[in-house]
Amino acid sequence: MTGSTGSLSGRHALVTGGGRGIGAAIARRLLADGASVTLLGRDAGALQATVQALREVAPAGAVVSFVTADIADADSVARAFAAAAEQSGPVSMLINNAGQAHSAPFLKTNAALWQRMLDVNLTGTFLCTQAALPAMLDAGWGRIVNVASTAGLIGYGYVSGYCAAKHGVIGLTRALALETAAKGVTVNAVCPGYTETDIVRDAVANIVGKTGRTETEARAELAARNPQRRLVQPEEVADAVAWLCQPSAAAITGQAIPVAGGEVMAG
Repeated sequence: MTGSTGSLSGRHALVTGGGRGIGAAIARRLLADGASVTLLGRDAGALQATVQALREVAPAGAVVSFVTADIADADSVARAFAAAAEQSGPVSMLINNAGQAHSAPFLKTNAALWQRMLDVNLTGTFLCTQAALPAMLDAGWGRIVNVASTAGLIGYGYVSGYCAAKHGVIGLTRALALETAAKGVTVNAVCPGYTETDIVRDAVANIVGKTGRTETEARAELAARNPQRRLVQPEEVADAVAWLCQPSAAAITGQAIPVAGGEVMAG
């Protein structure tokens, strides 16, 4: 990694779902700005592999580590945040990136699937934010960035639970931004469109399996929602997150920013 700006030097960022995809890209980008980074997830093997890769490119003085947790379990989250603080100091930047999507028609969305979408995508964001916020308030400085989705801004068919949860994340973002506006803590959301991640690869496989389309045709179908006719790249989402974490972004709070090539025009 070259050209660390050092603008986040001395800050500690925790990225949930940090073992791959958007989370790993965010971790790499925050490291480039001098932050120490803790990855949080369930798969210790994937986290360890990503940590090793990040350590090879981390600027001098930046600490890279990981903790494991089930973000839908309050006790598990509390233990993970305590361990992260012990390793790298209080969390001053929280990136709520962990999420899960599963498609099903509404009438085939049973209560268990509905609850799982809420637990992972919304309750997990709530629990991690509750764990991180006290230290930010004590310090008088903090950044919370929730990786939502364009599904939190508009509707998509066949993912009602996911859409409902992501709409909830944006509501939480706006409410908490008002509570913390005068306390040095900003709370924002970025809302990627279809992005080159495991979730999209699963969606492509689902389309192929159910429709008989080729993988190329399925990917093109998803990319067609983006006026740029392409999938968003994880690094593009990471750049938006990193901007919101900067000290110079102190006036930006309560926003839900689409990263989607013009698919959604926020107004």
